[in-house]
Amino acid sequence: MNNNKKIQSQQIDFEKQNGLVPVIIQDFKTMRVLMLGFMNQEAFEKTQKEEKVTFFSRTKNRLWTKGETSGNFLHVQKMHLDCDNDTLLIFVKPVGEVCHTGTDTCFNEEKNTANIHFLQHLENTIEKRSQDTEENASSYTHKLLKSGVHKVAQKVGEEAVEVVIDAMRGNKERFKEECGDLLYHLLVLMKSQDVKIDEVMEVLEKRHSPSYQ
Repeated sequence: MNNNKKIQSQQIDFEKQNGLVPVIIQDFKTMRVLMLGFMNQEAFEKTQKEEKVTFFSRTKNRLWTKGETSGNFLHVQKMHLDCDNDTLLIFVKPVGEVCHTGTDTCFNEEKNTANIHFLQHLENTIEKRSQDTEENASSYTHKLLKSGVHKVAQKVGEEAVEVVIDAMRGNKERFKEECGDLLYHLLVLMKSQDVKIDEVMEVLEKRHSPSYQ
């Protein structure tokens, strides 16, 4: 589990709702909300220990580990407790469909594939790699940033050319790979200029807002 500080069961106000707290399950990768369940203290502690989500089933009146019969487990990545200490947000990596109806979420969303938020994860990773630590000394990202803006900008240019070449050749698989390389190196260049994805998104939003027309 990726929590910097683990939540303790005594921090959670289980008494407010008769021993249960609502638990929002969100996909760590796509950021989609997958389902809502409930936990008592025992379910919470089992979830933390096994790093698989276990709920308290109000209909069966027992603990229920998601995936115990289907194999579609929810692997815990991190947890957050809300400001009132009575609701949990758990980020997971789901295995298979989440809903018993066969859909990827319990909110009638059949496909849970939107992965645009991985760019923010990649941005955060680049930020960590930029720091002067012994662990980062051998990192390609760290070395590239240390080489200076001209070298980083050159790499962006090279990758952009590769993207164009493979697009013209109609080589779809290579085109996707080169697009990935271009996006990565562009994020490194943005880091060298201290520019965040959110700032670029603001520019795009302004351009496409009614007031921009």
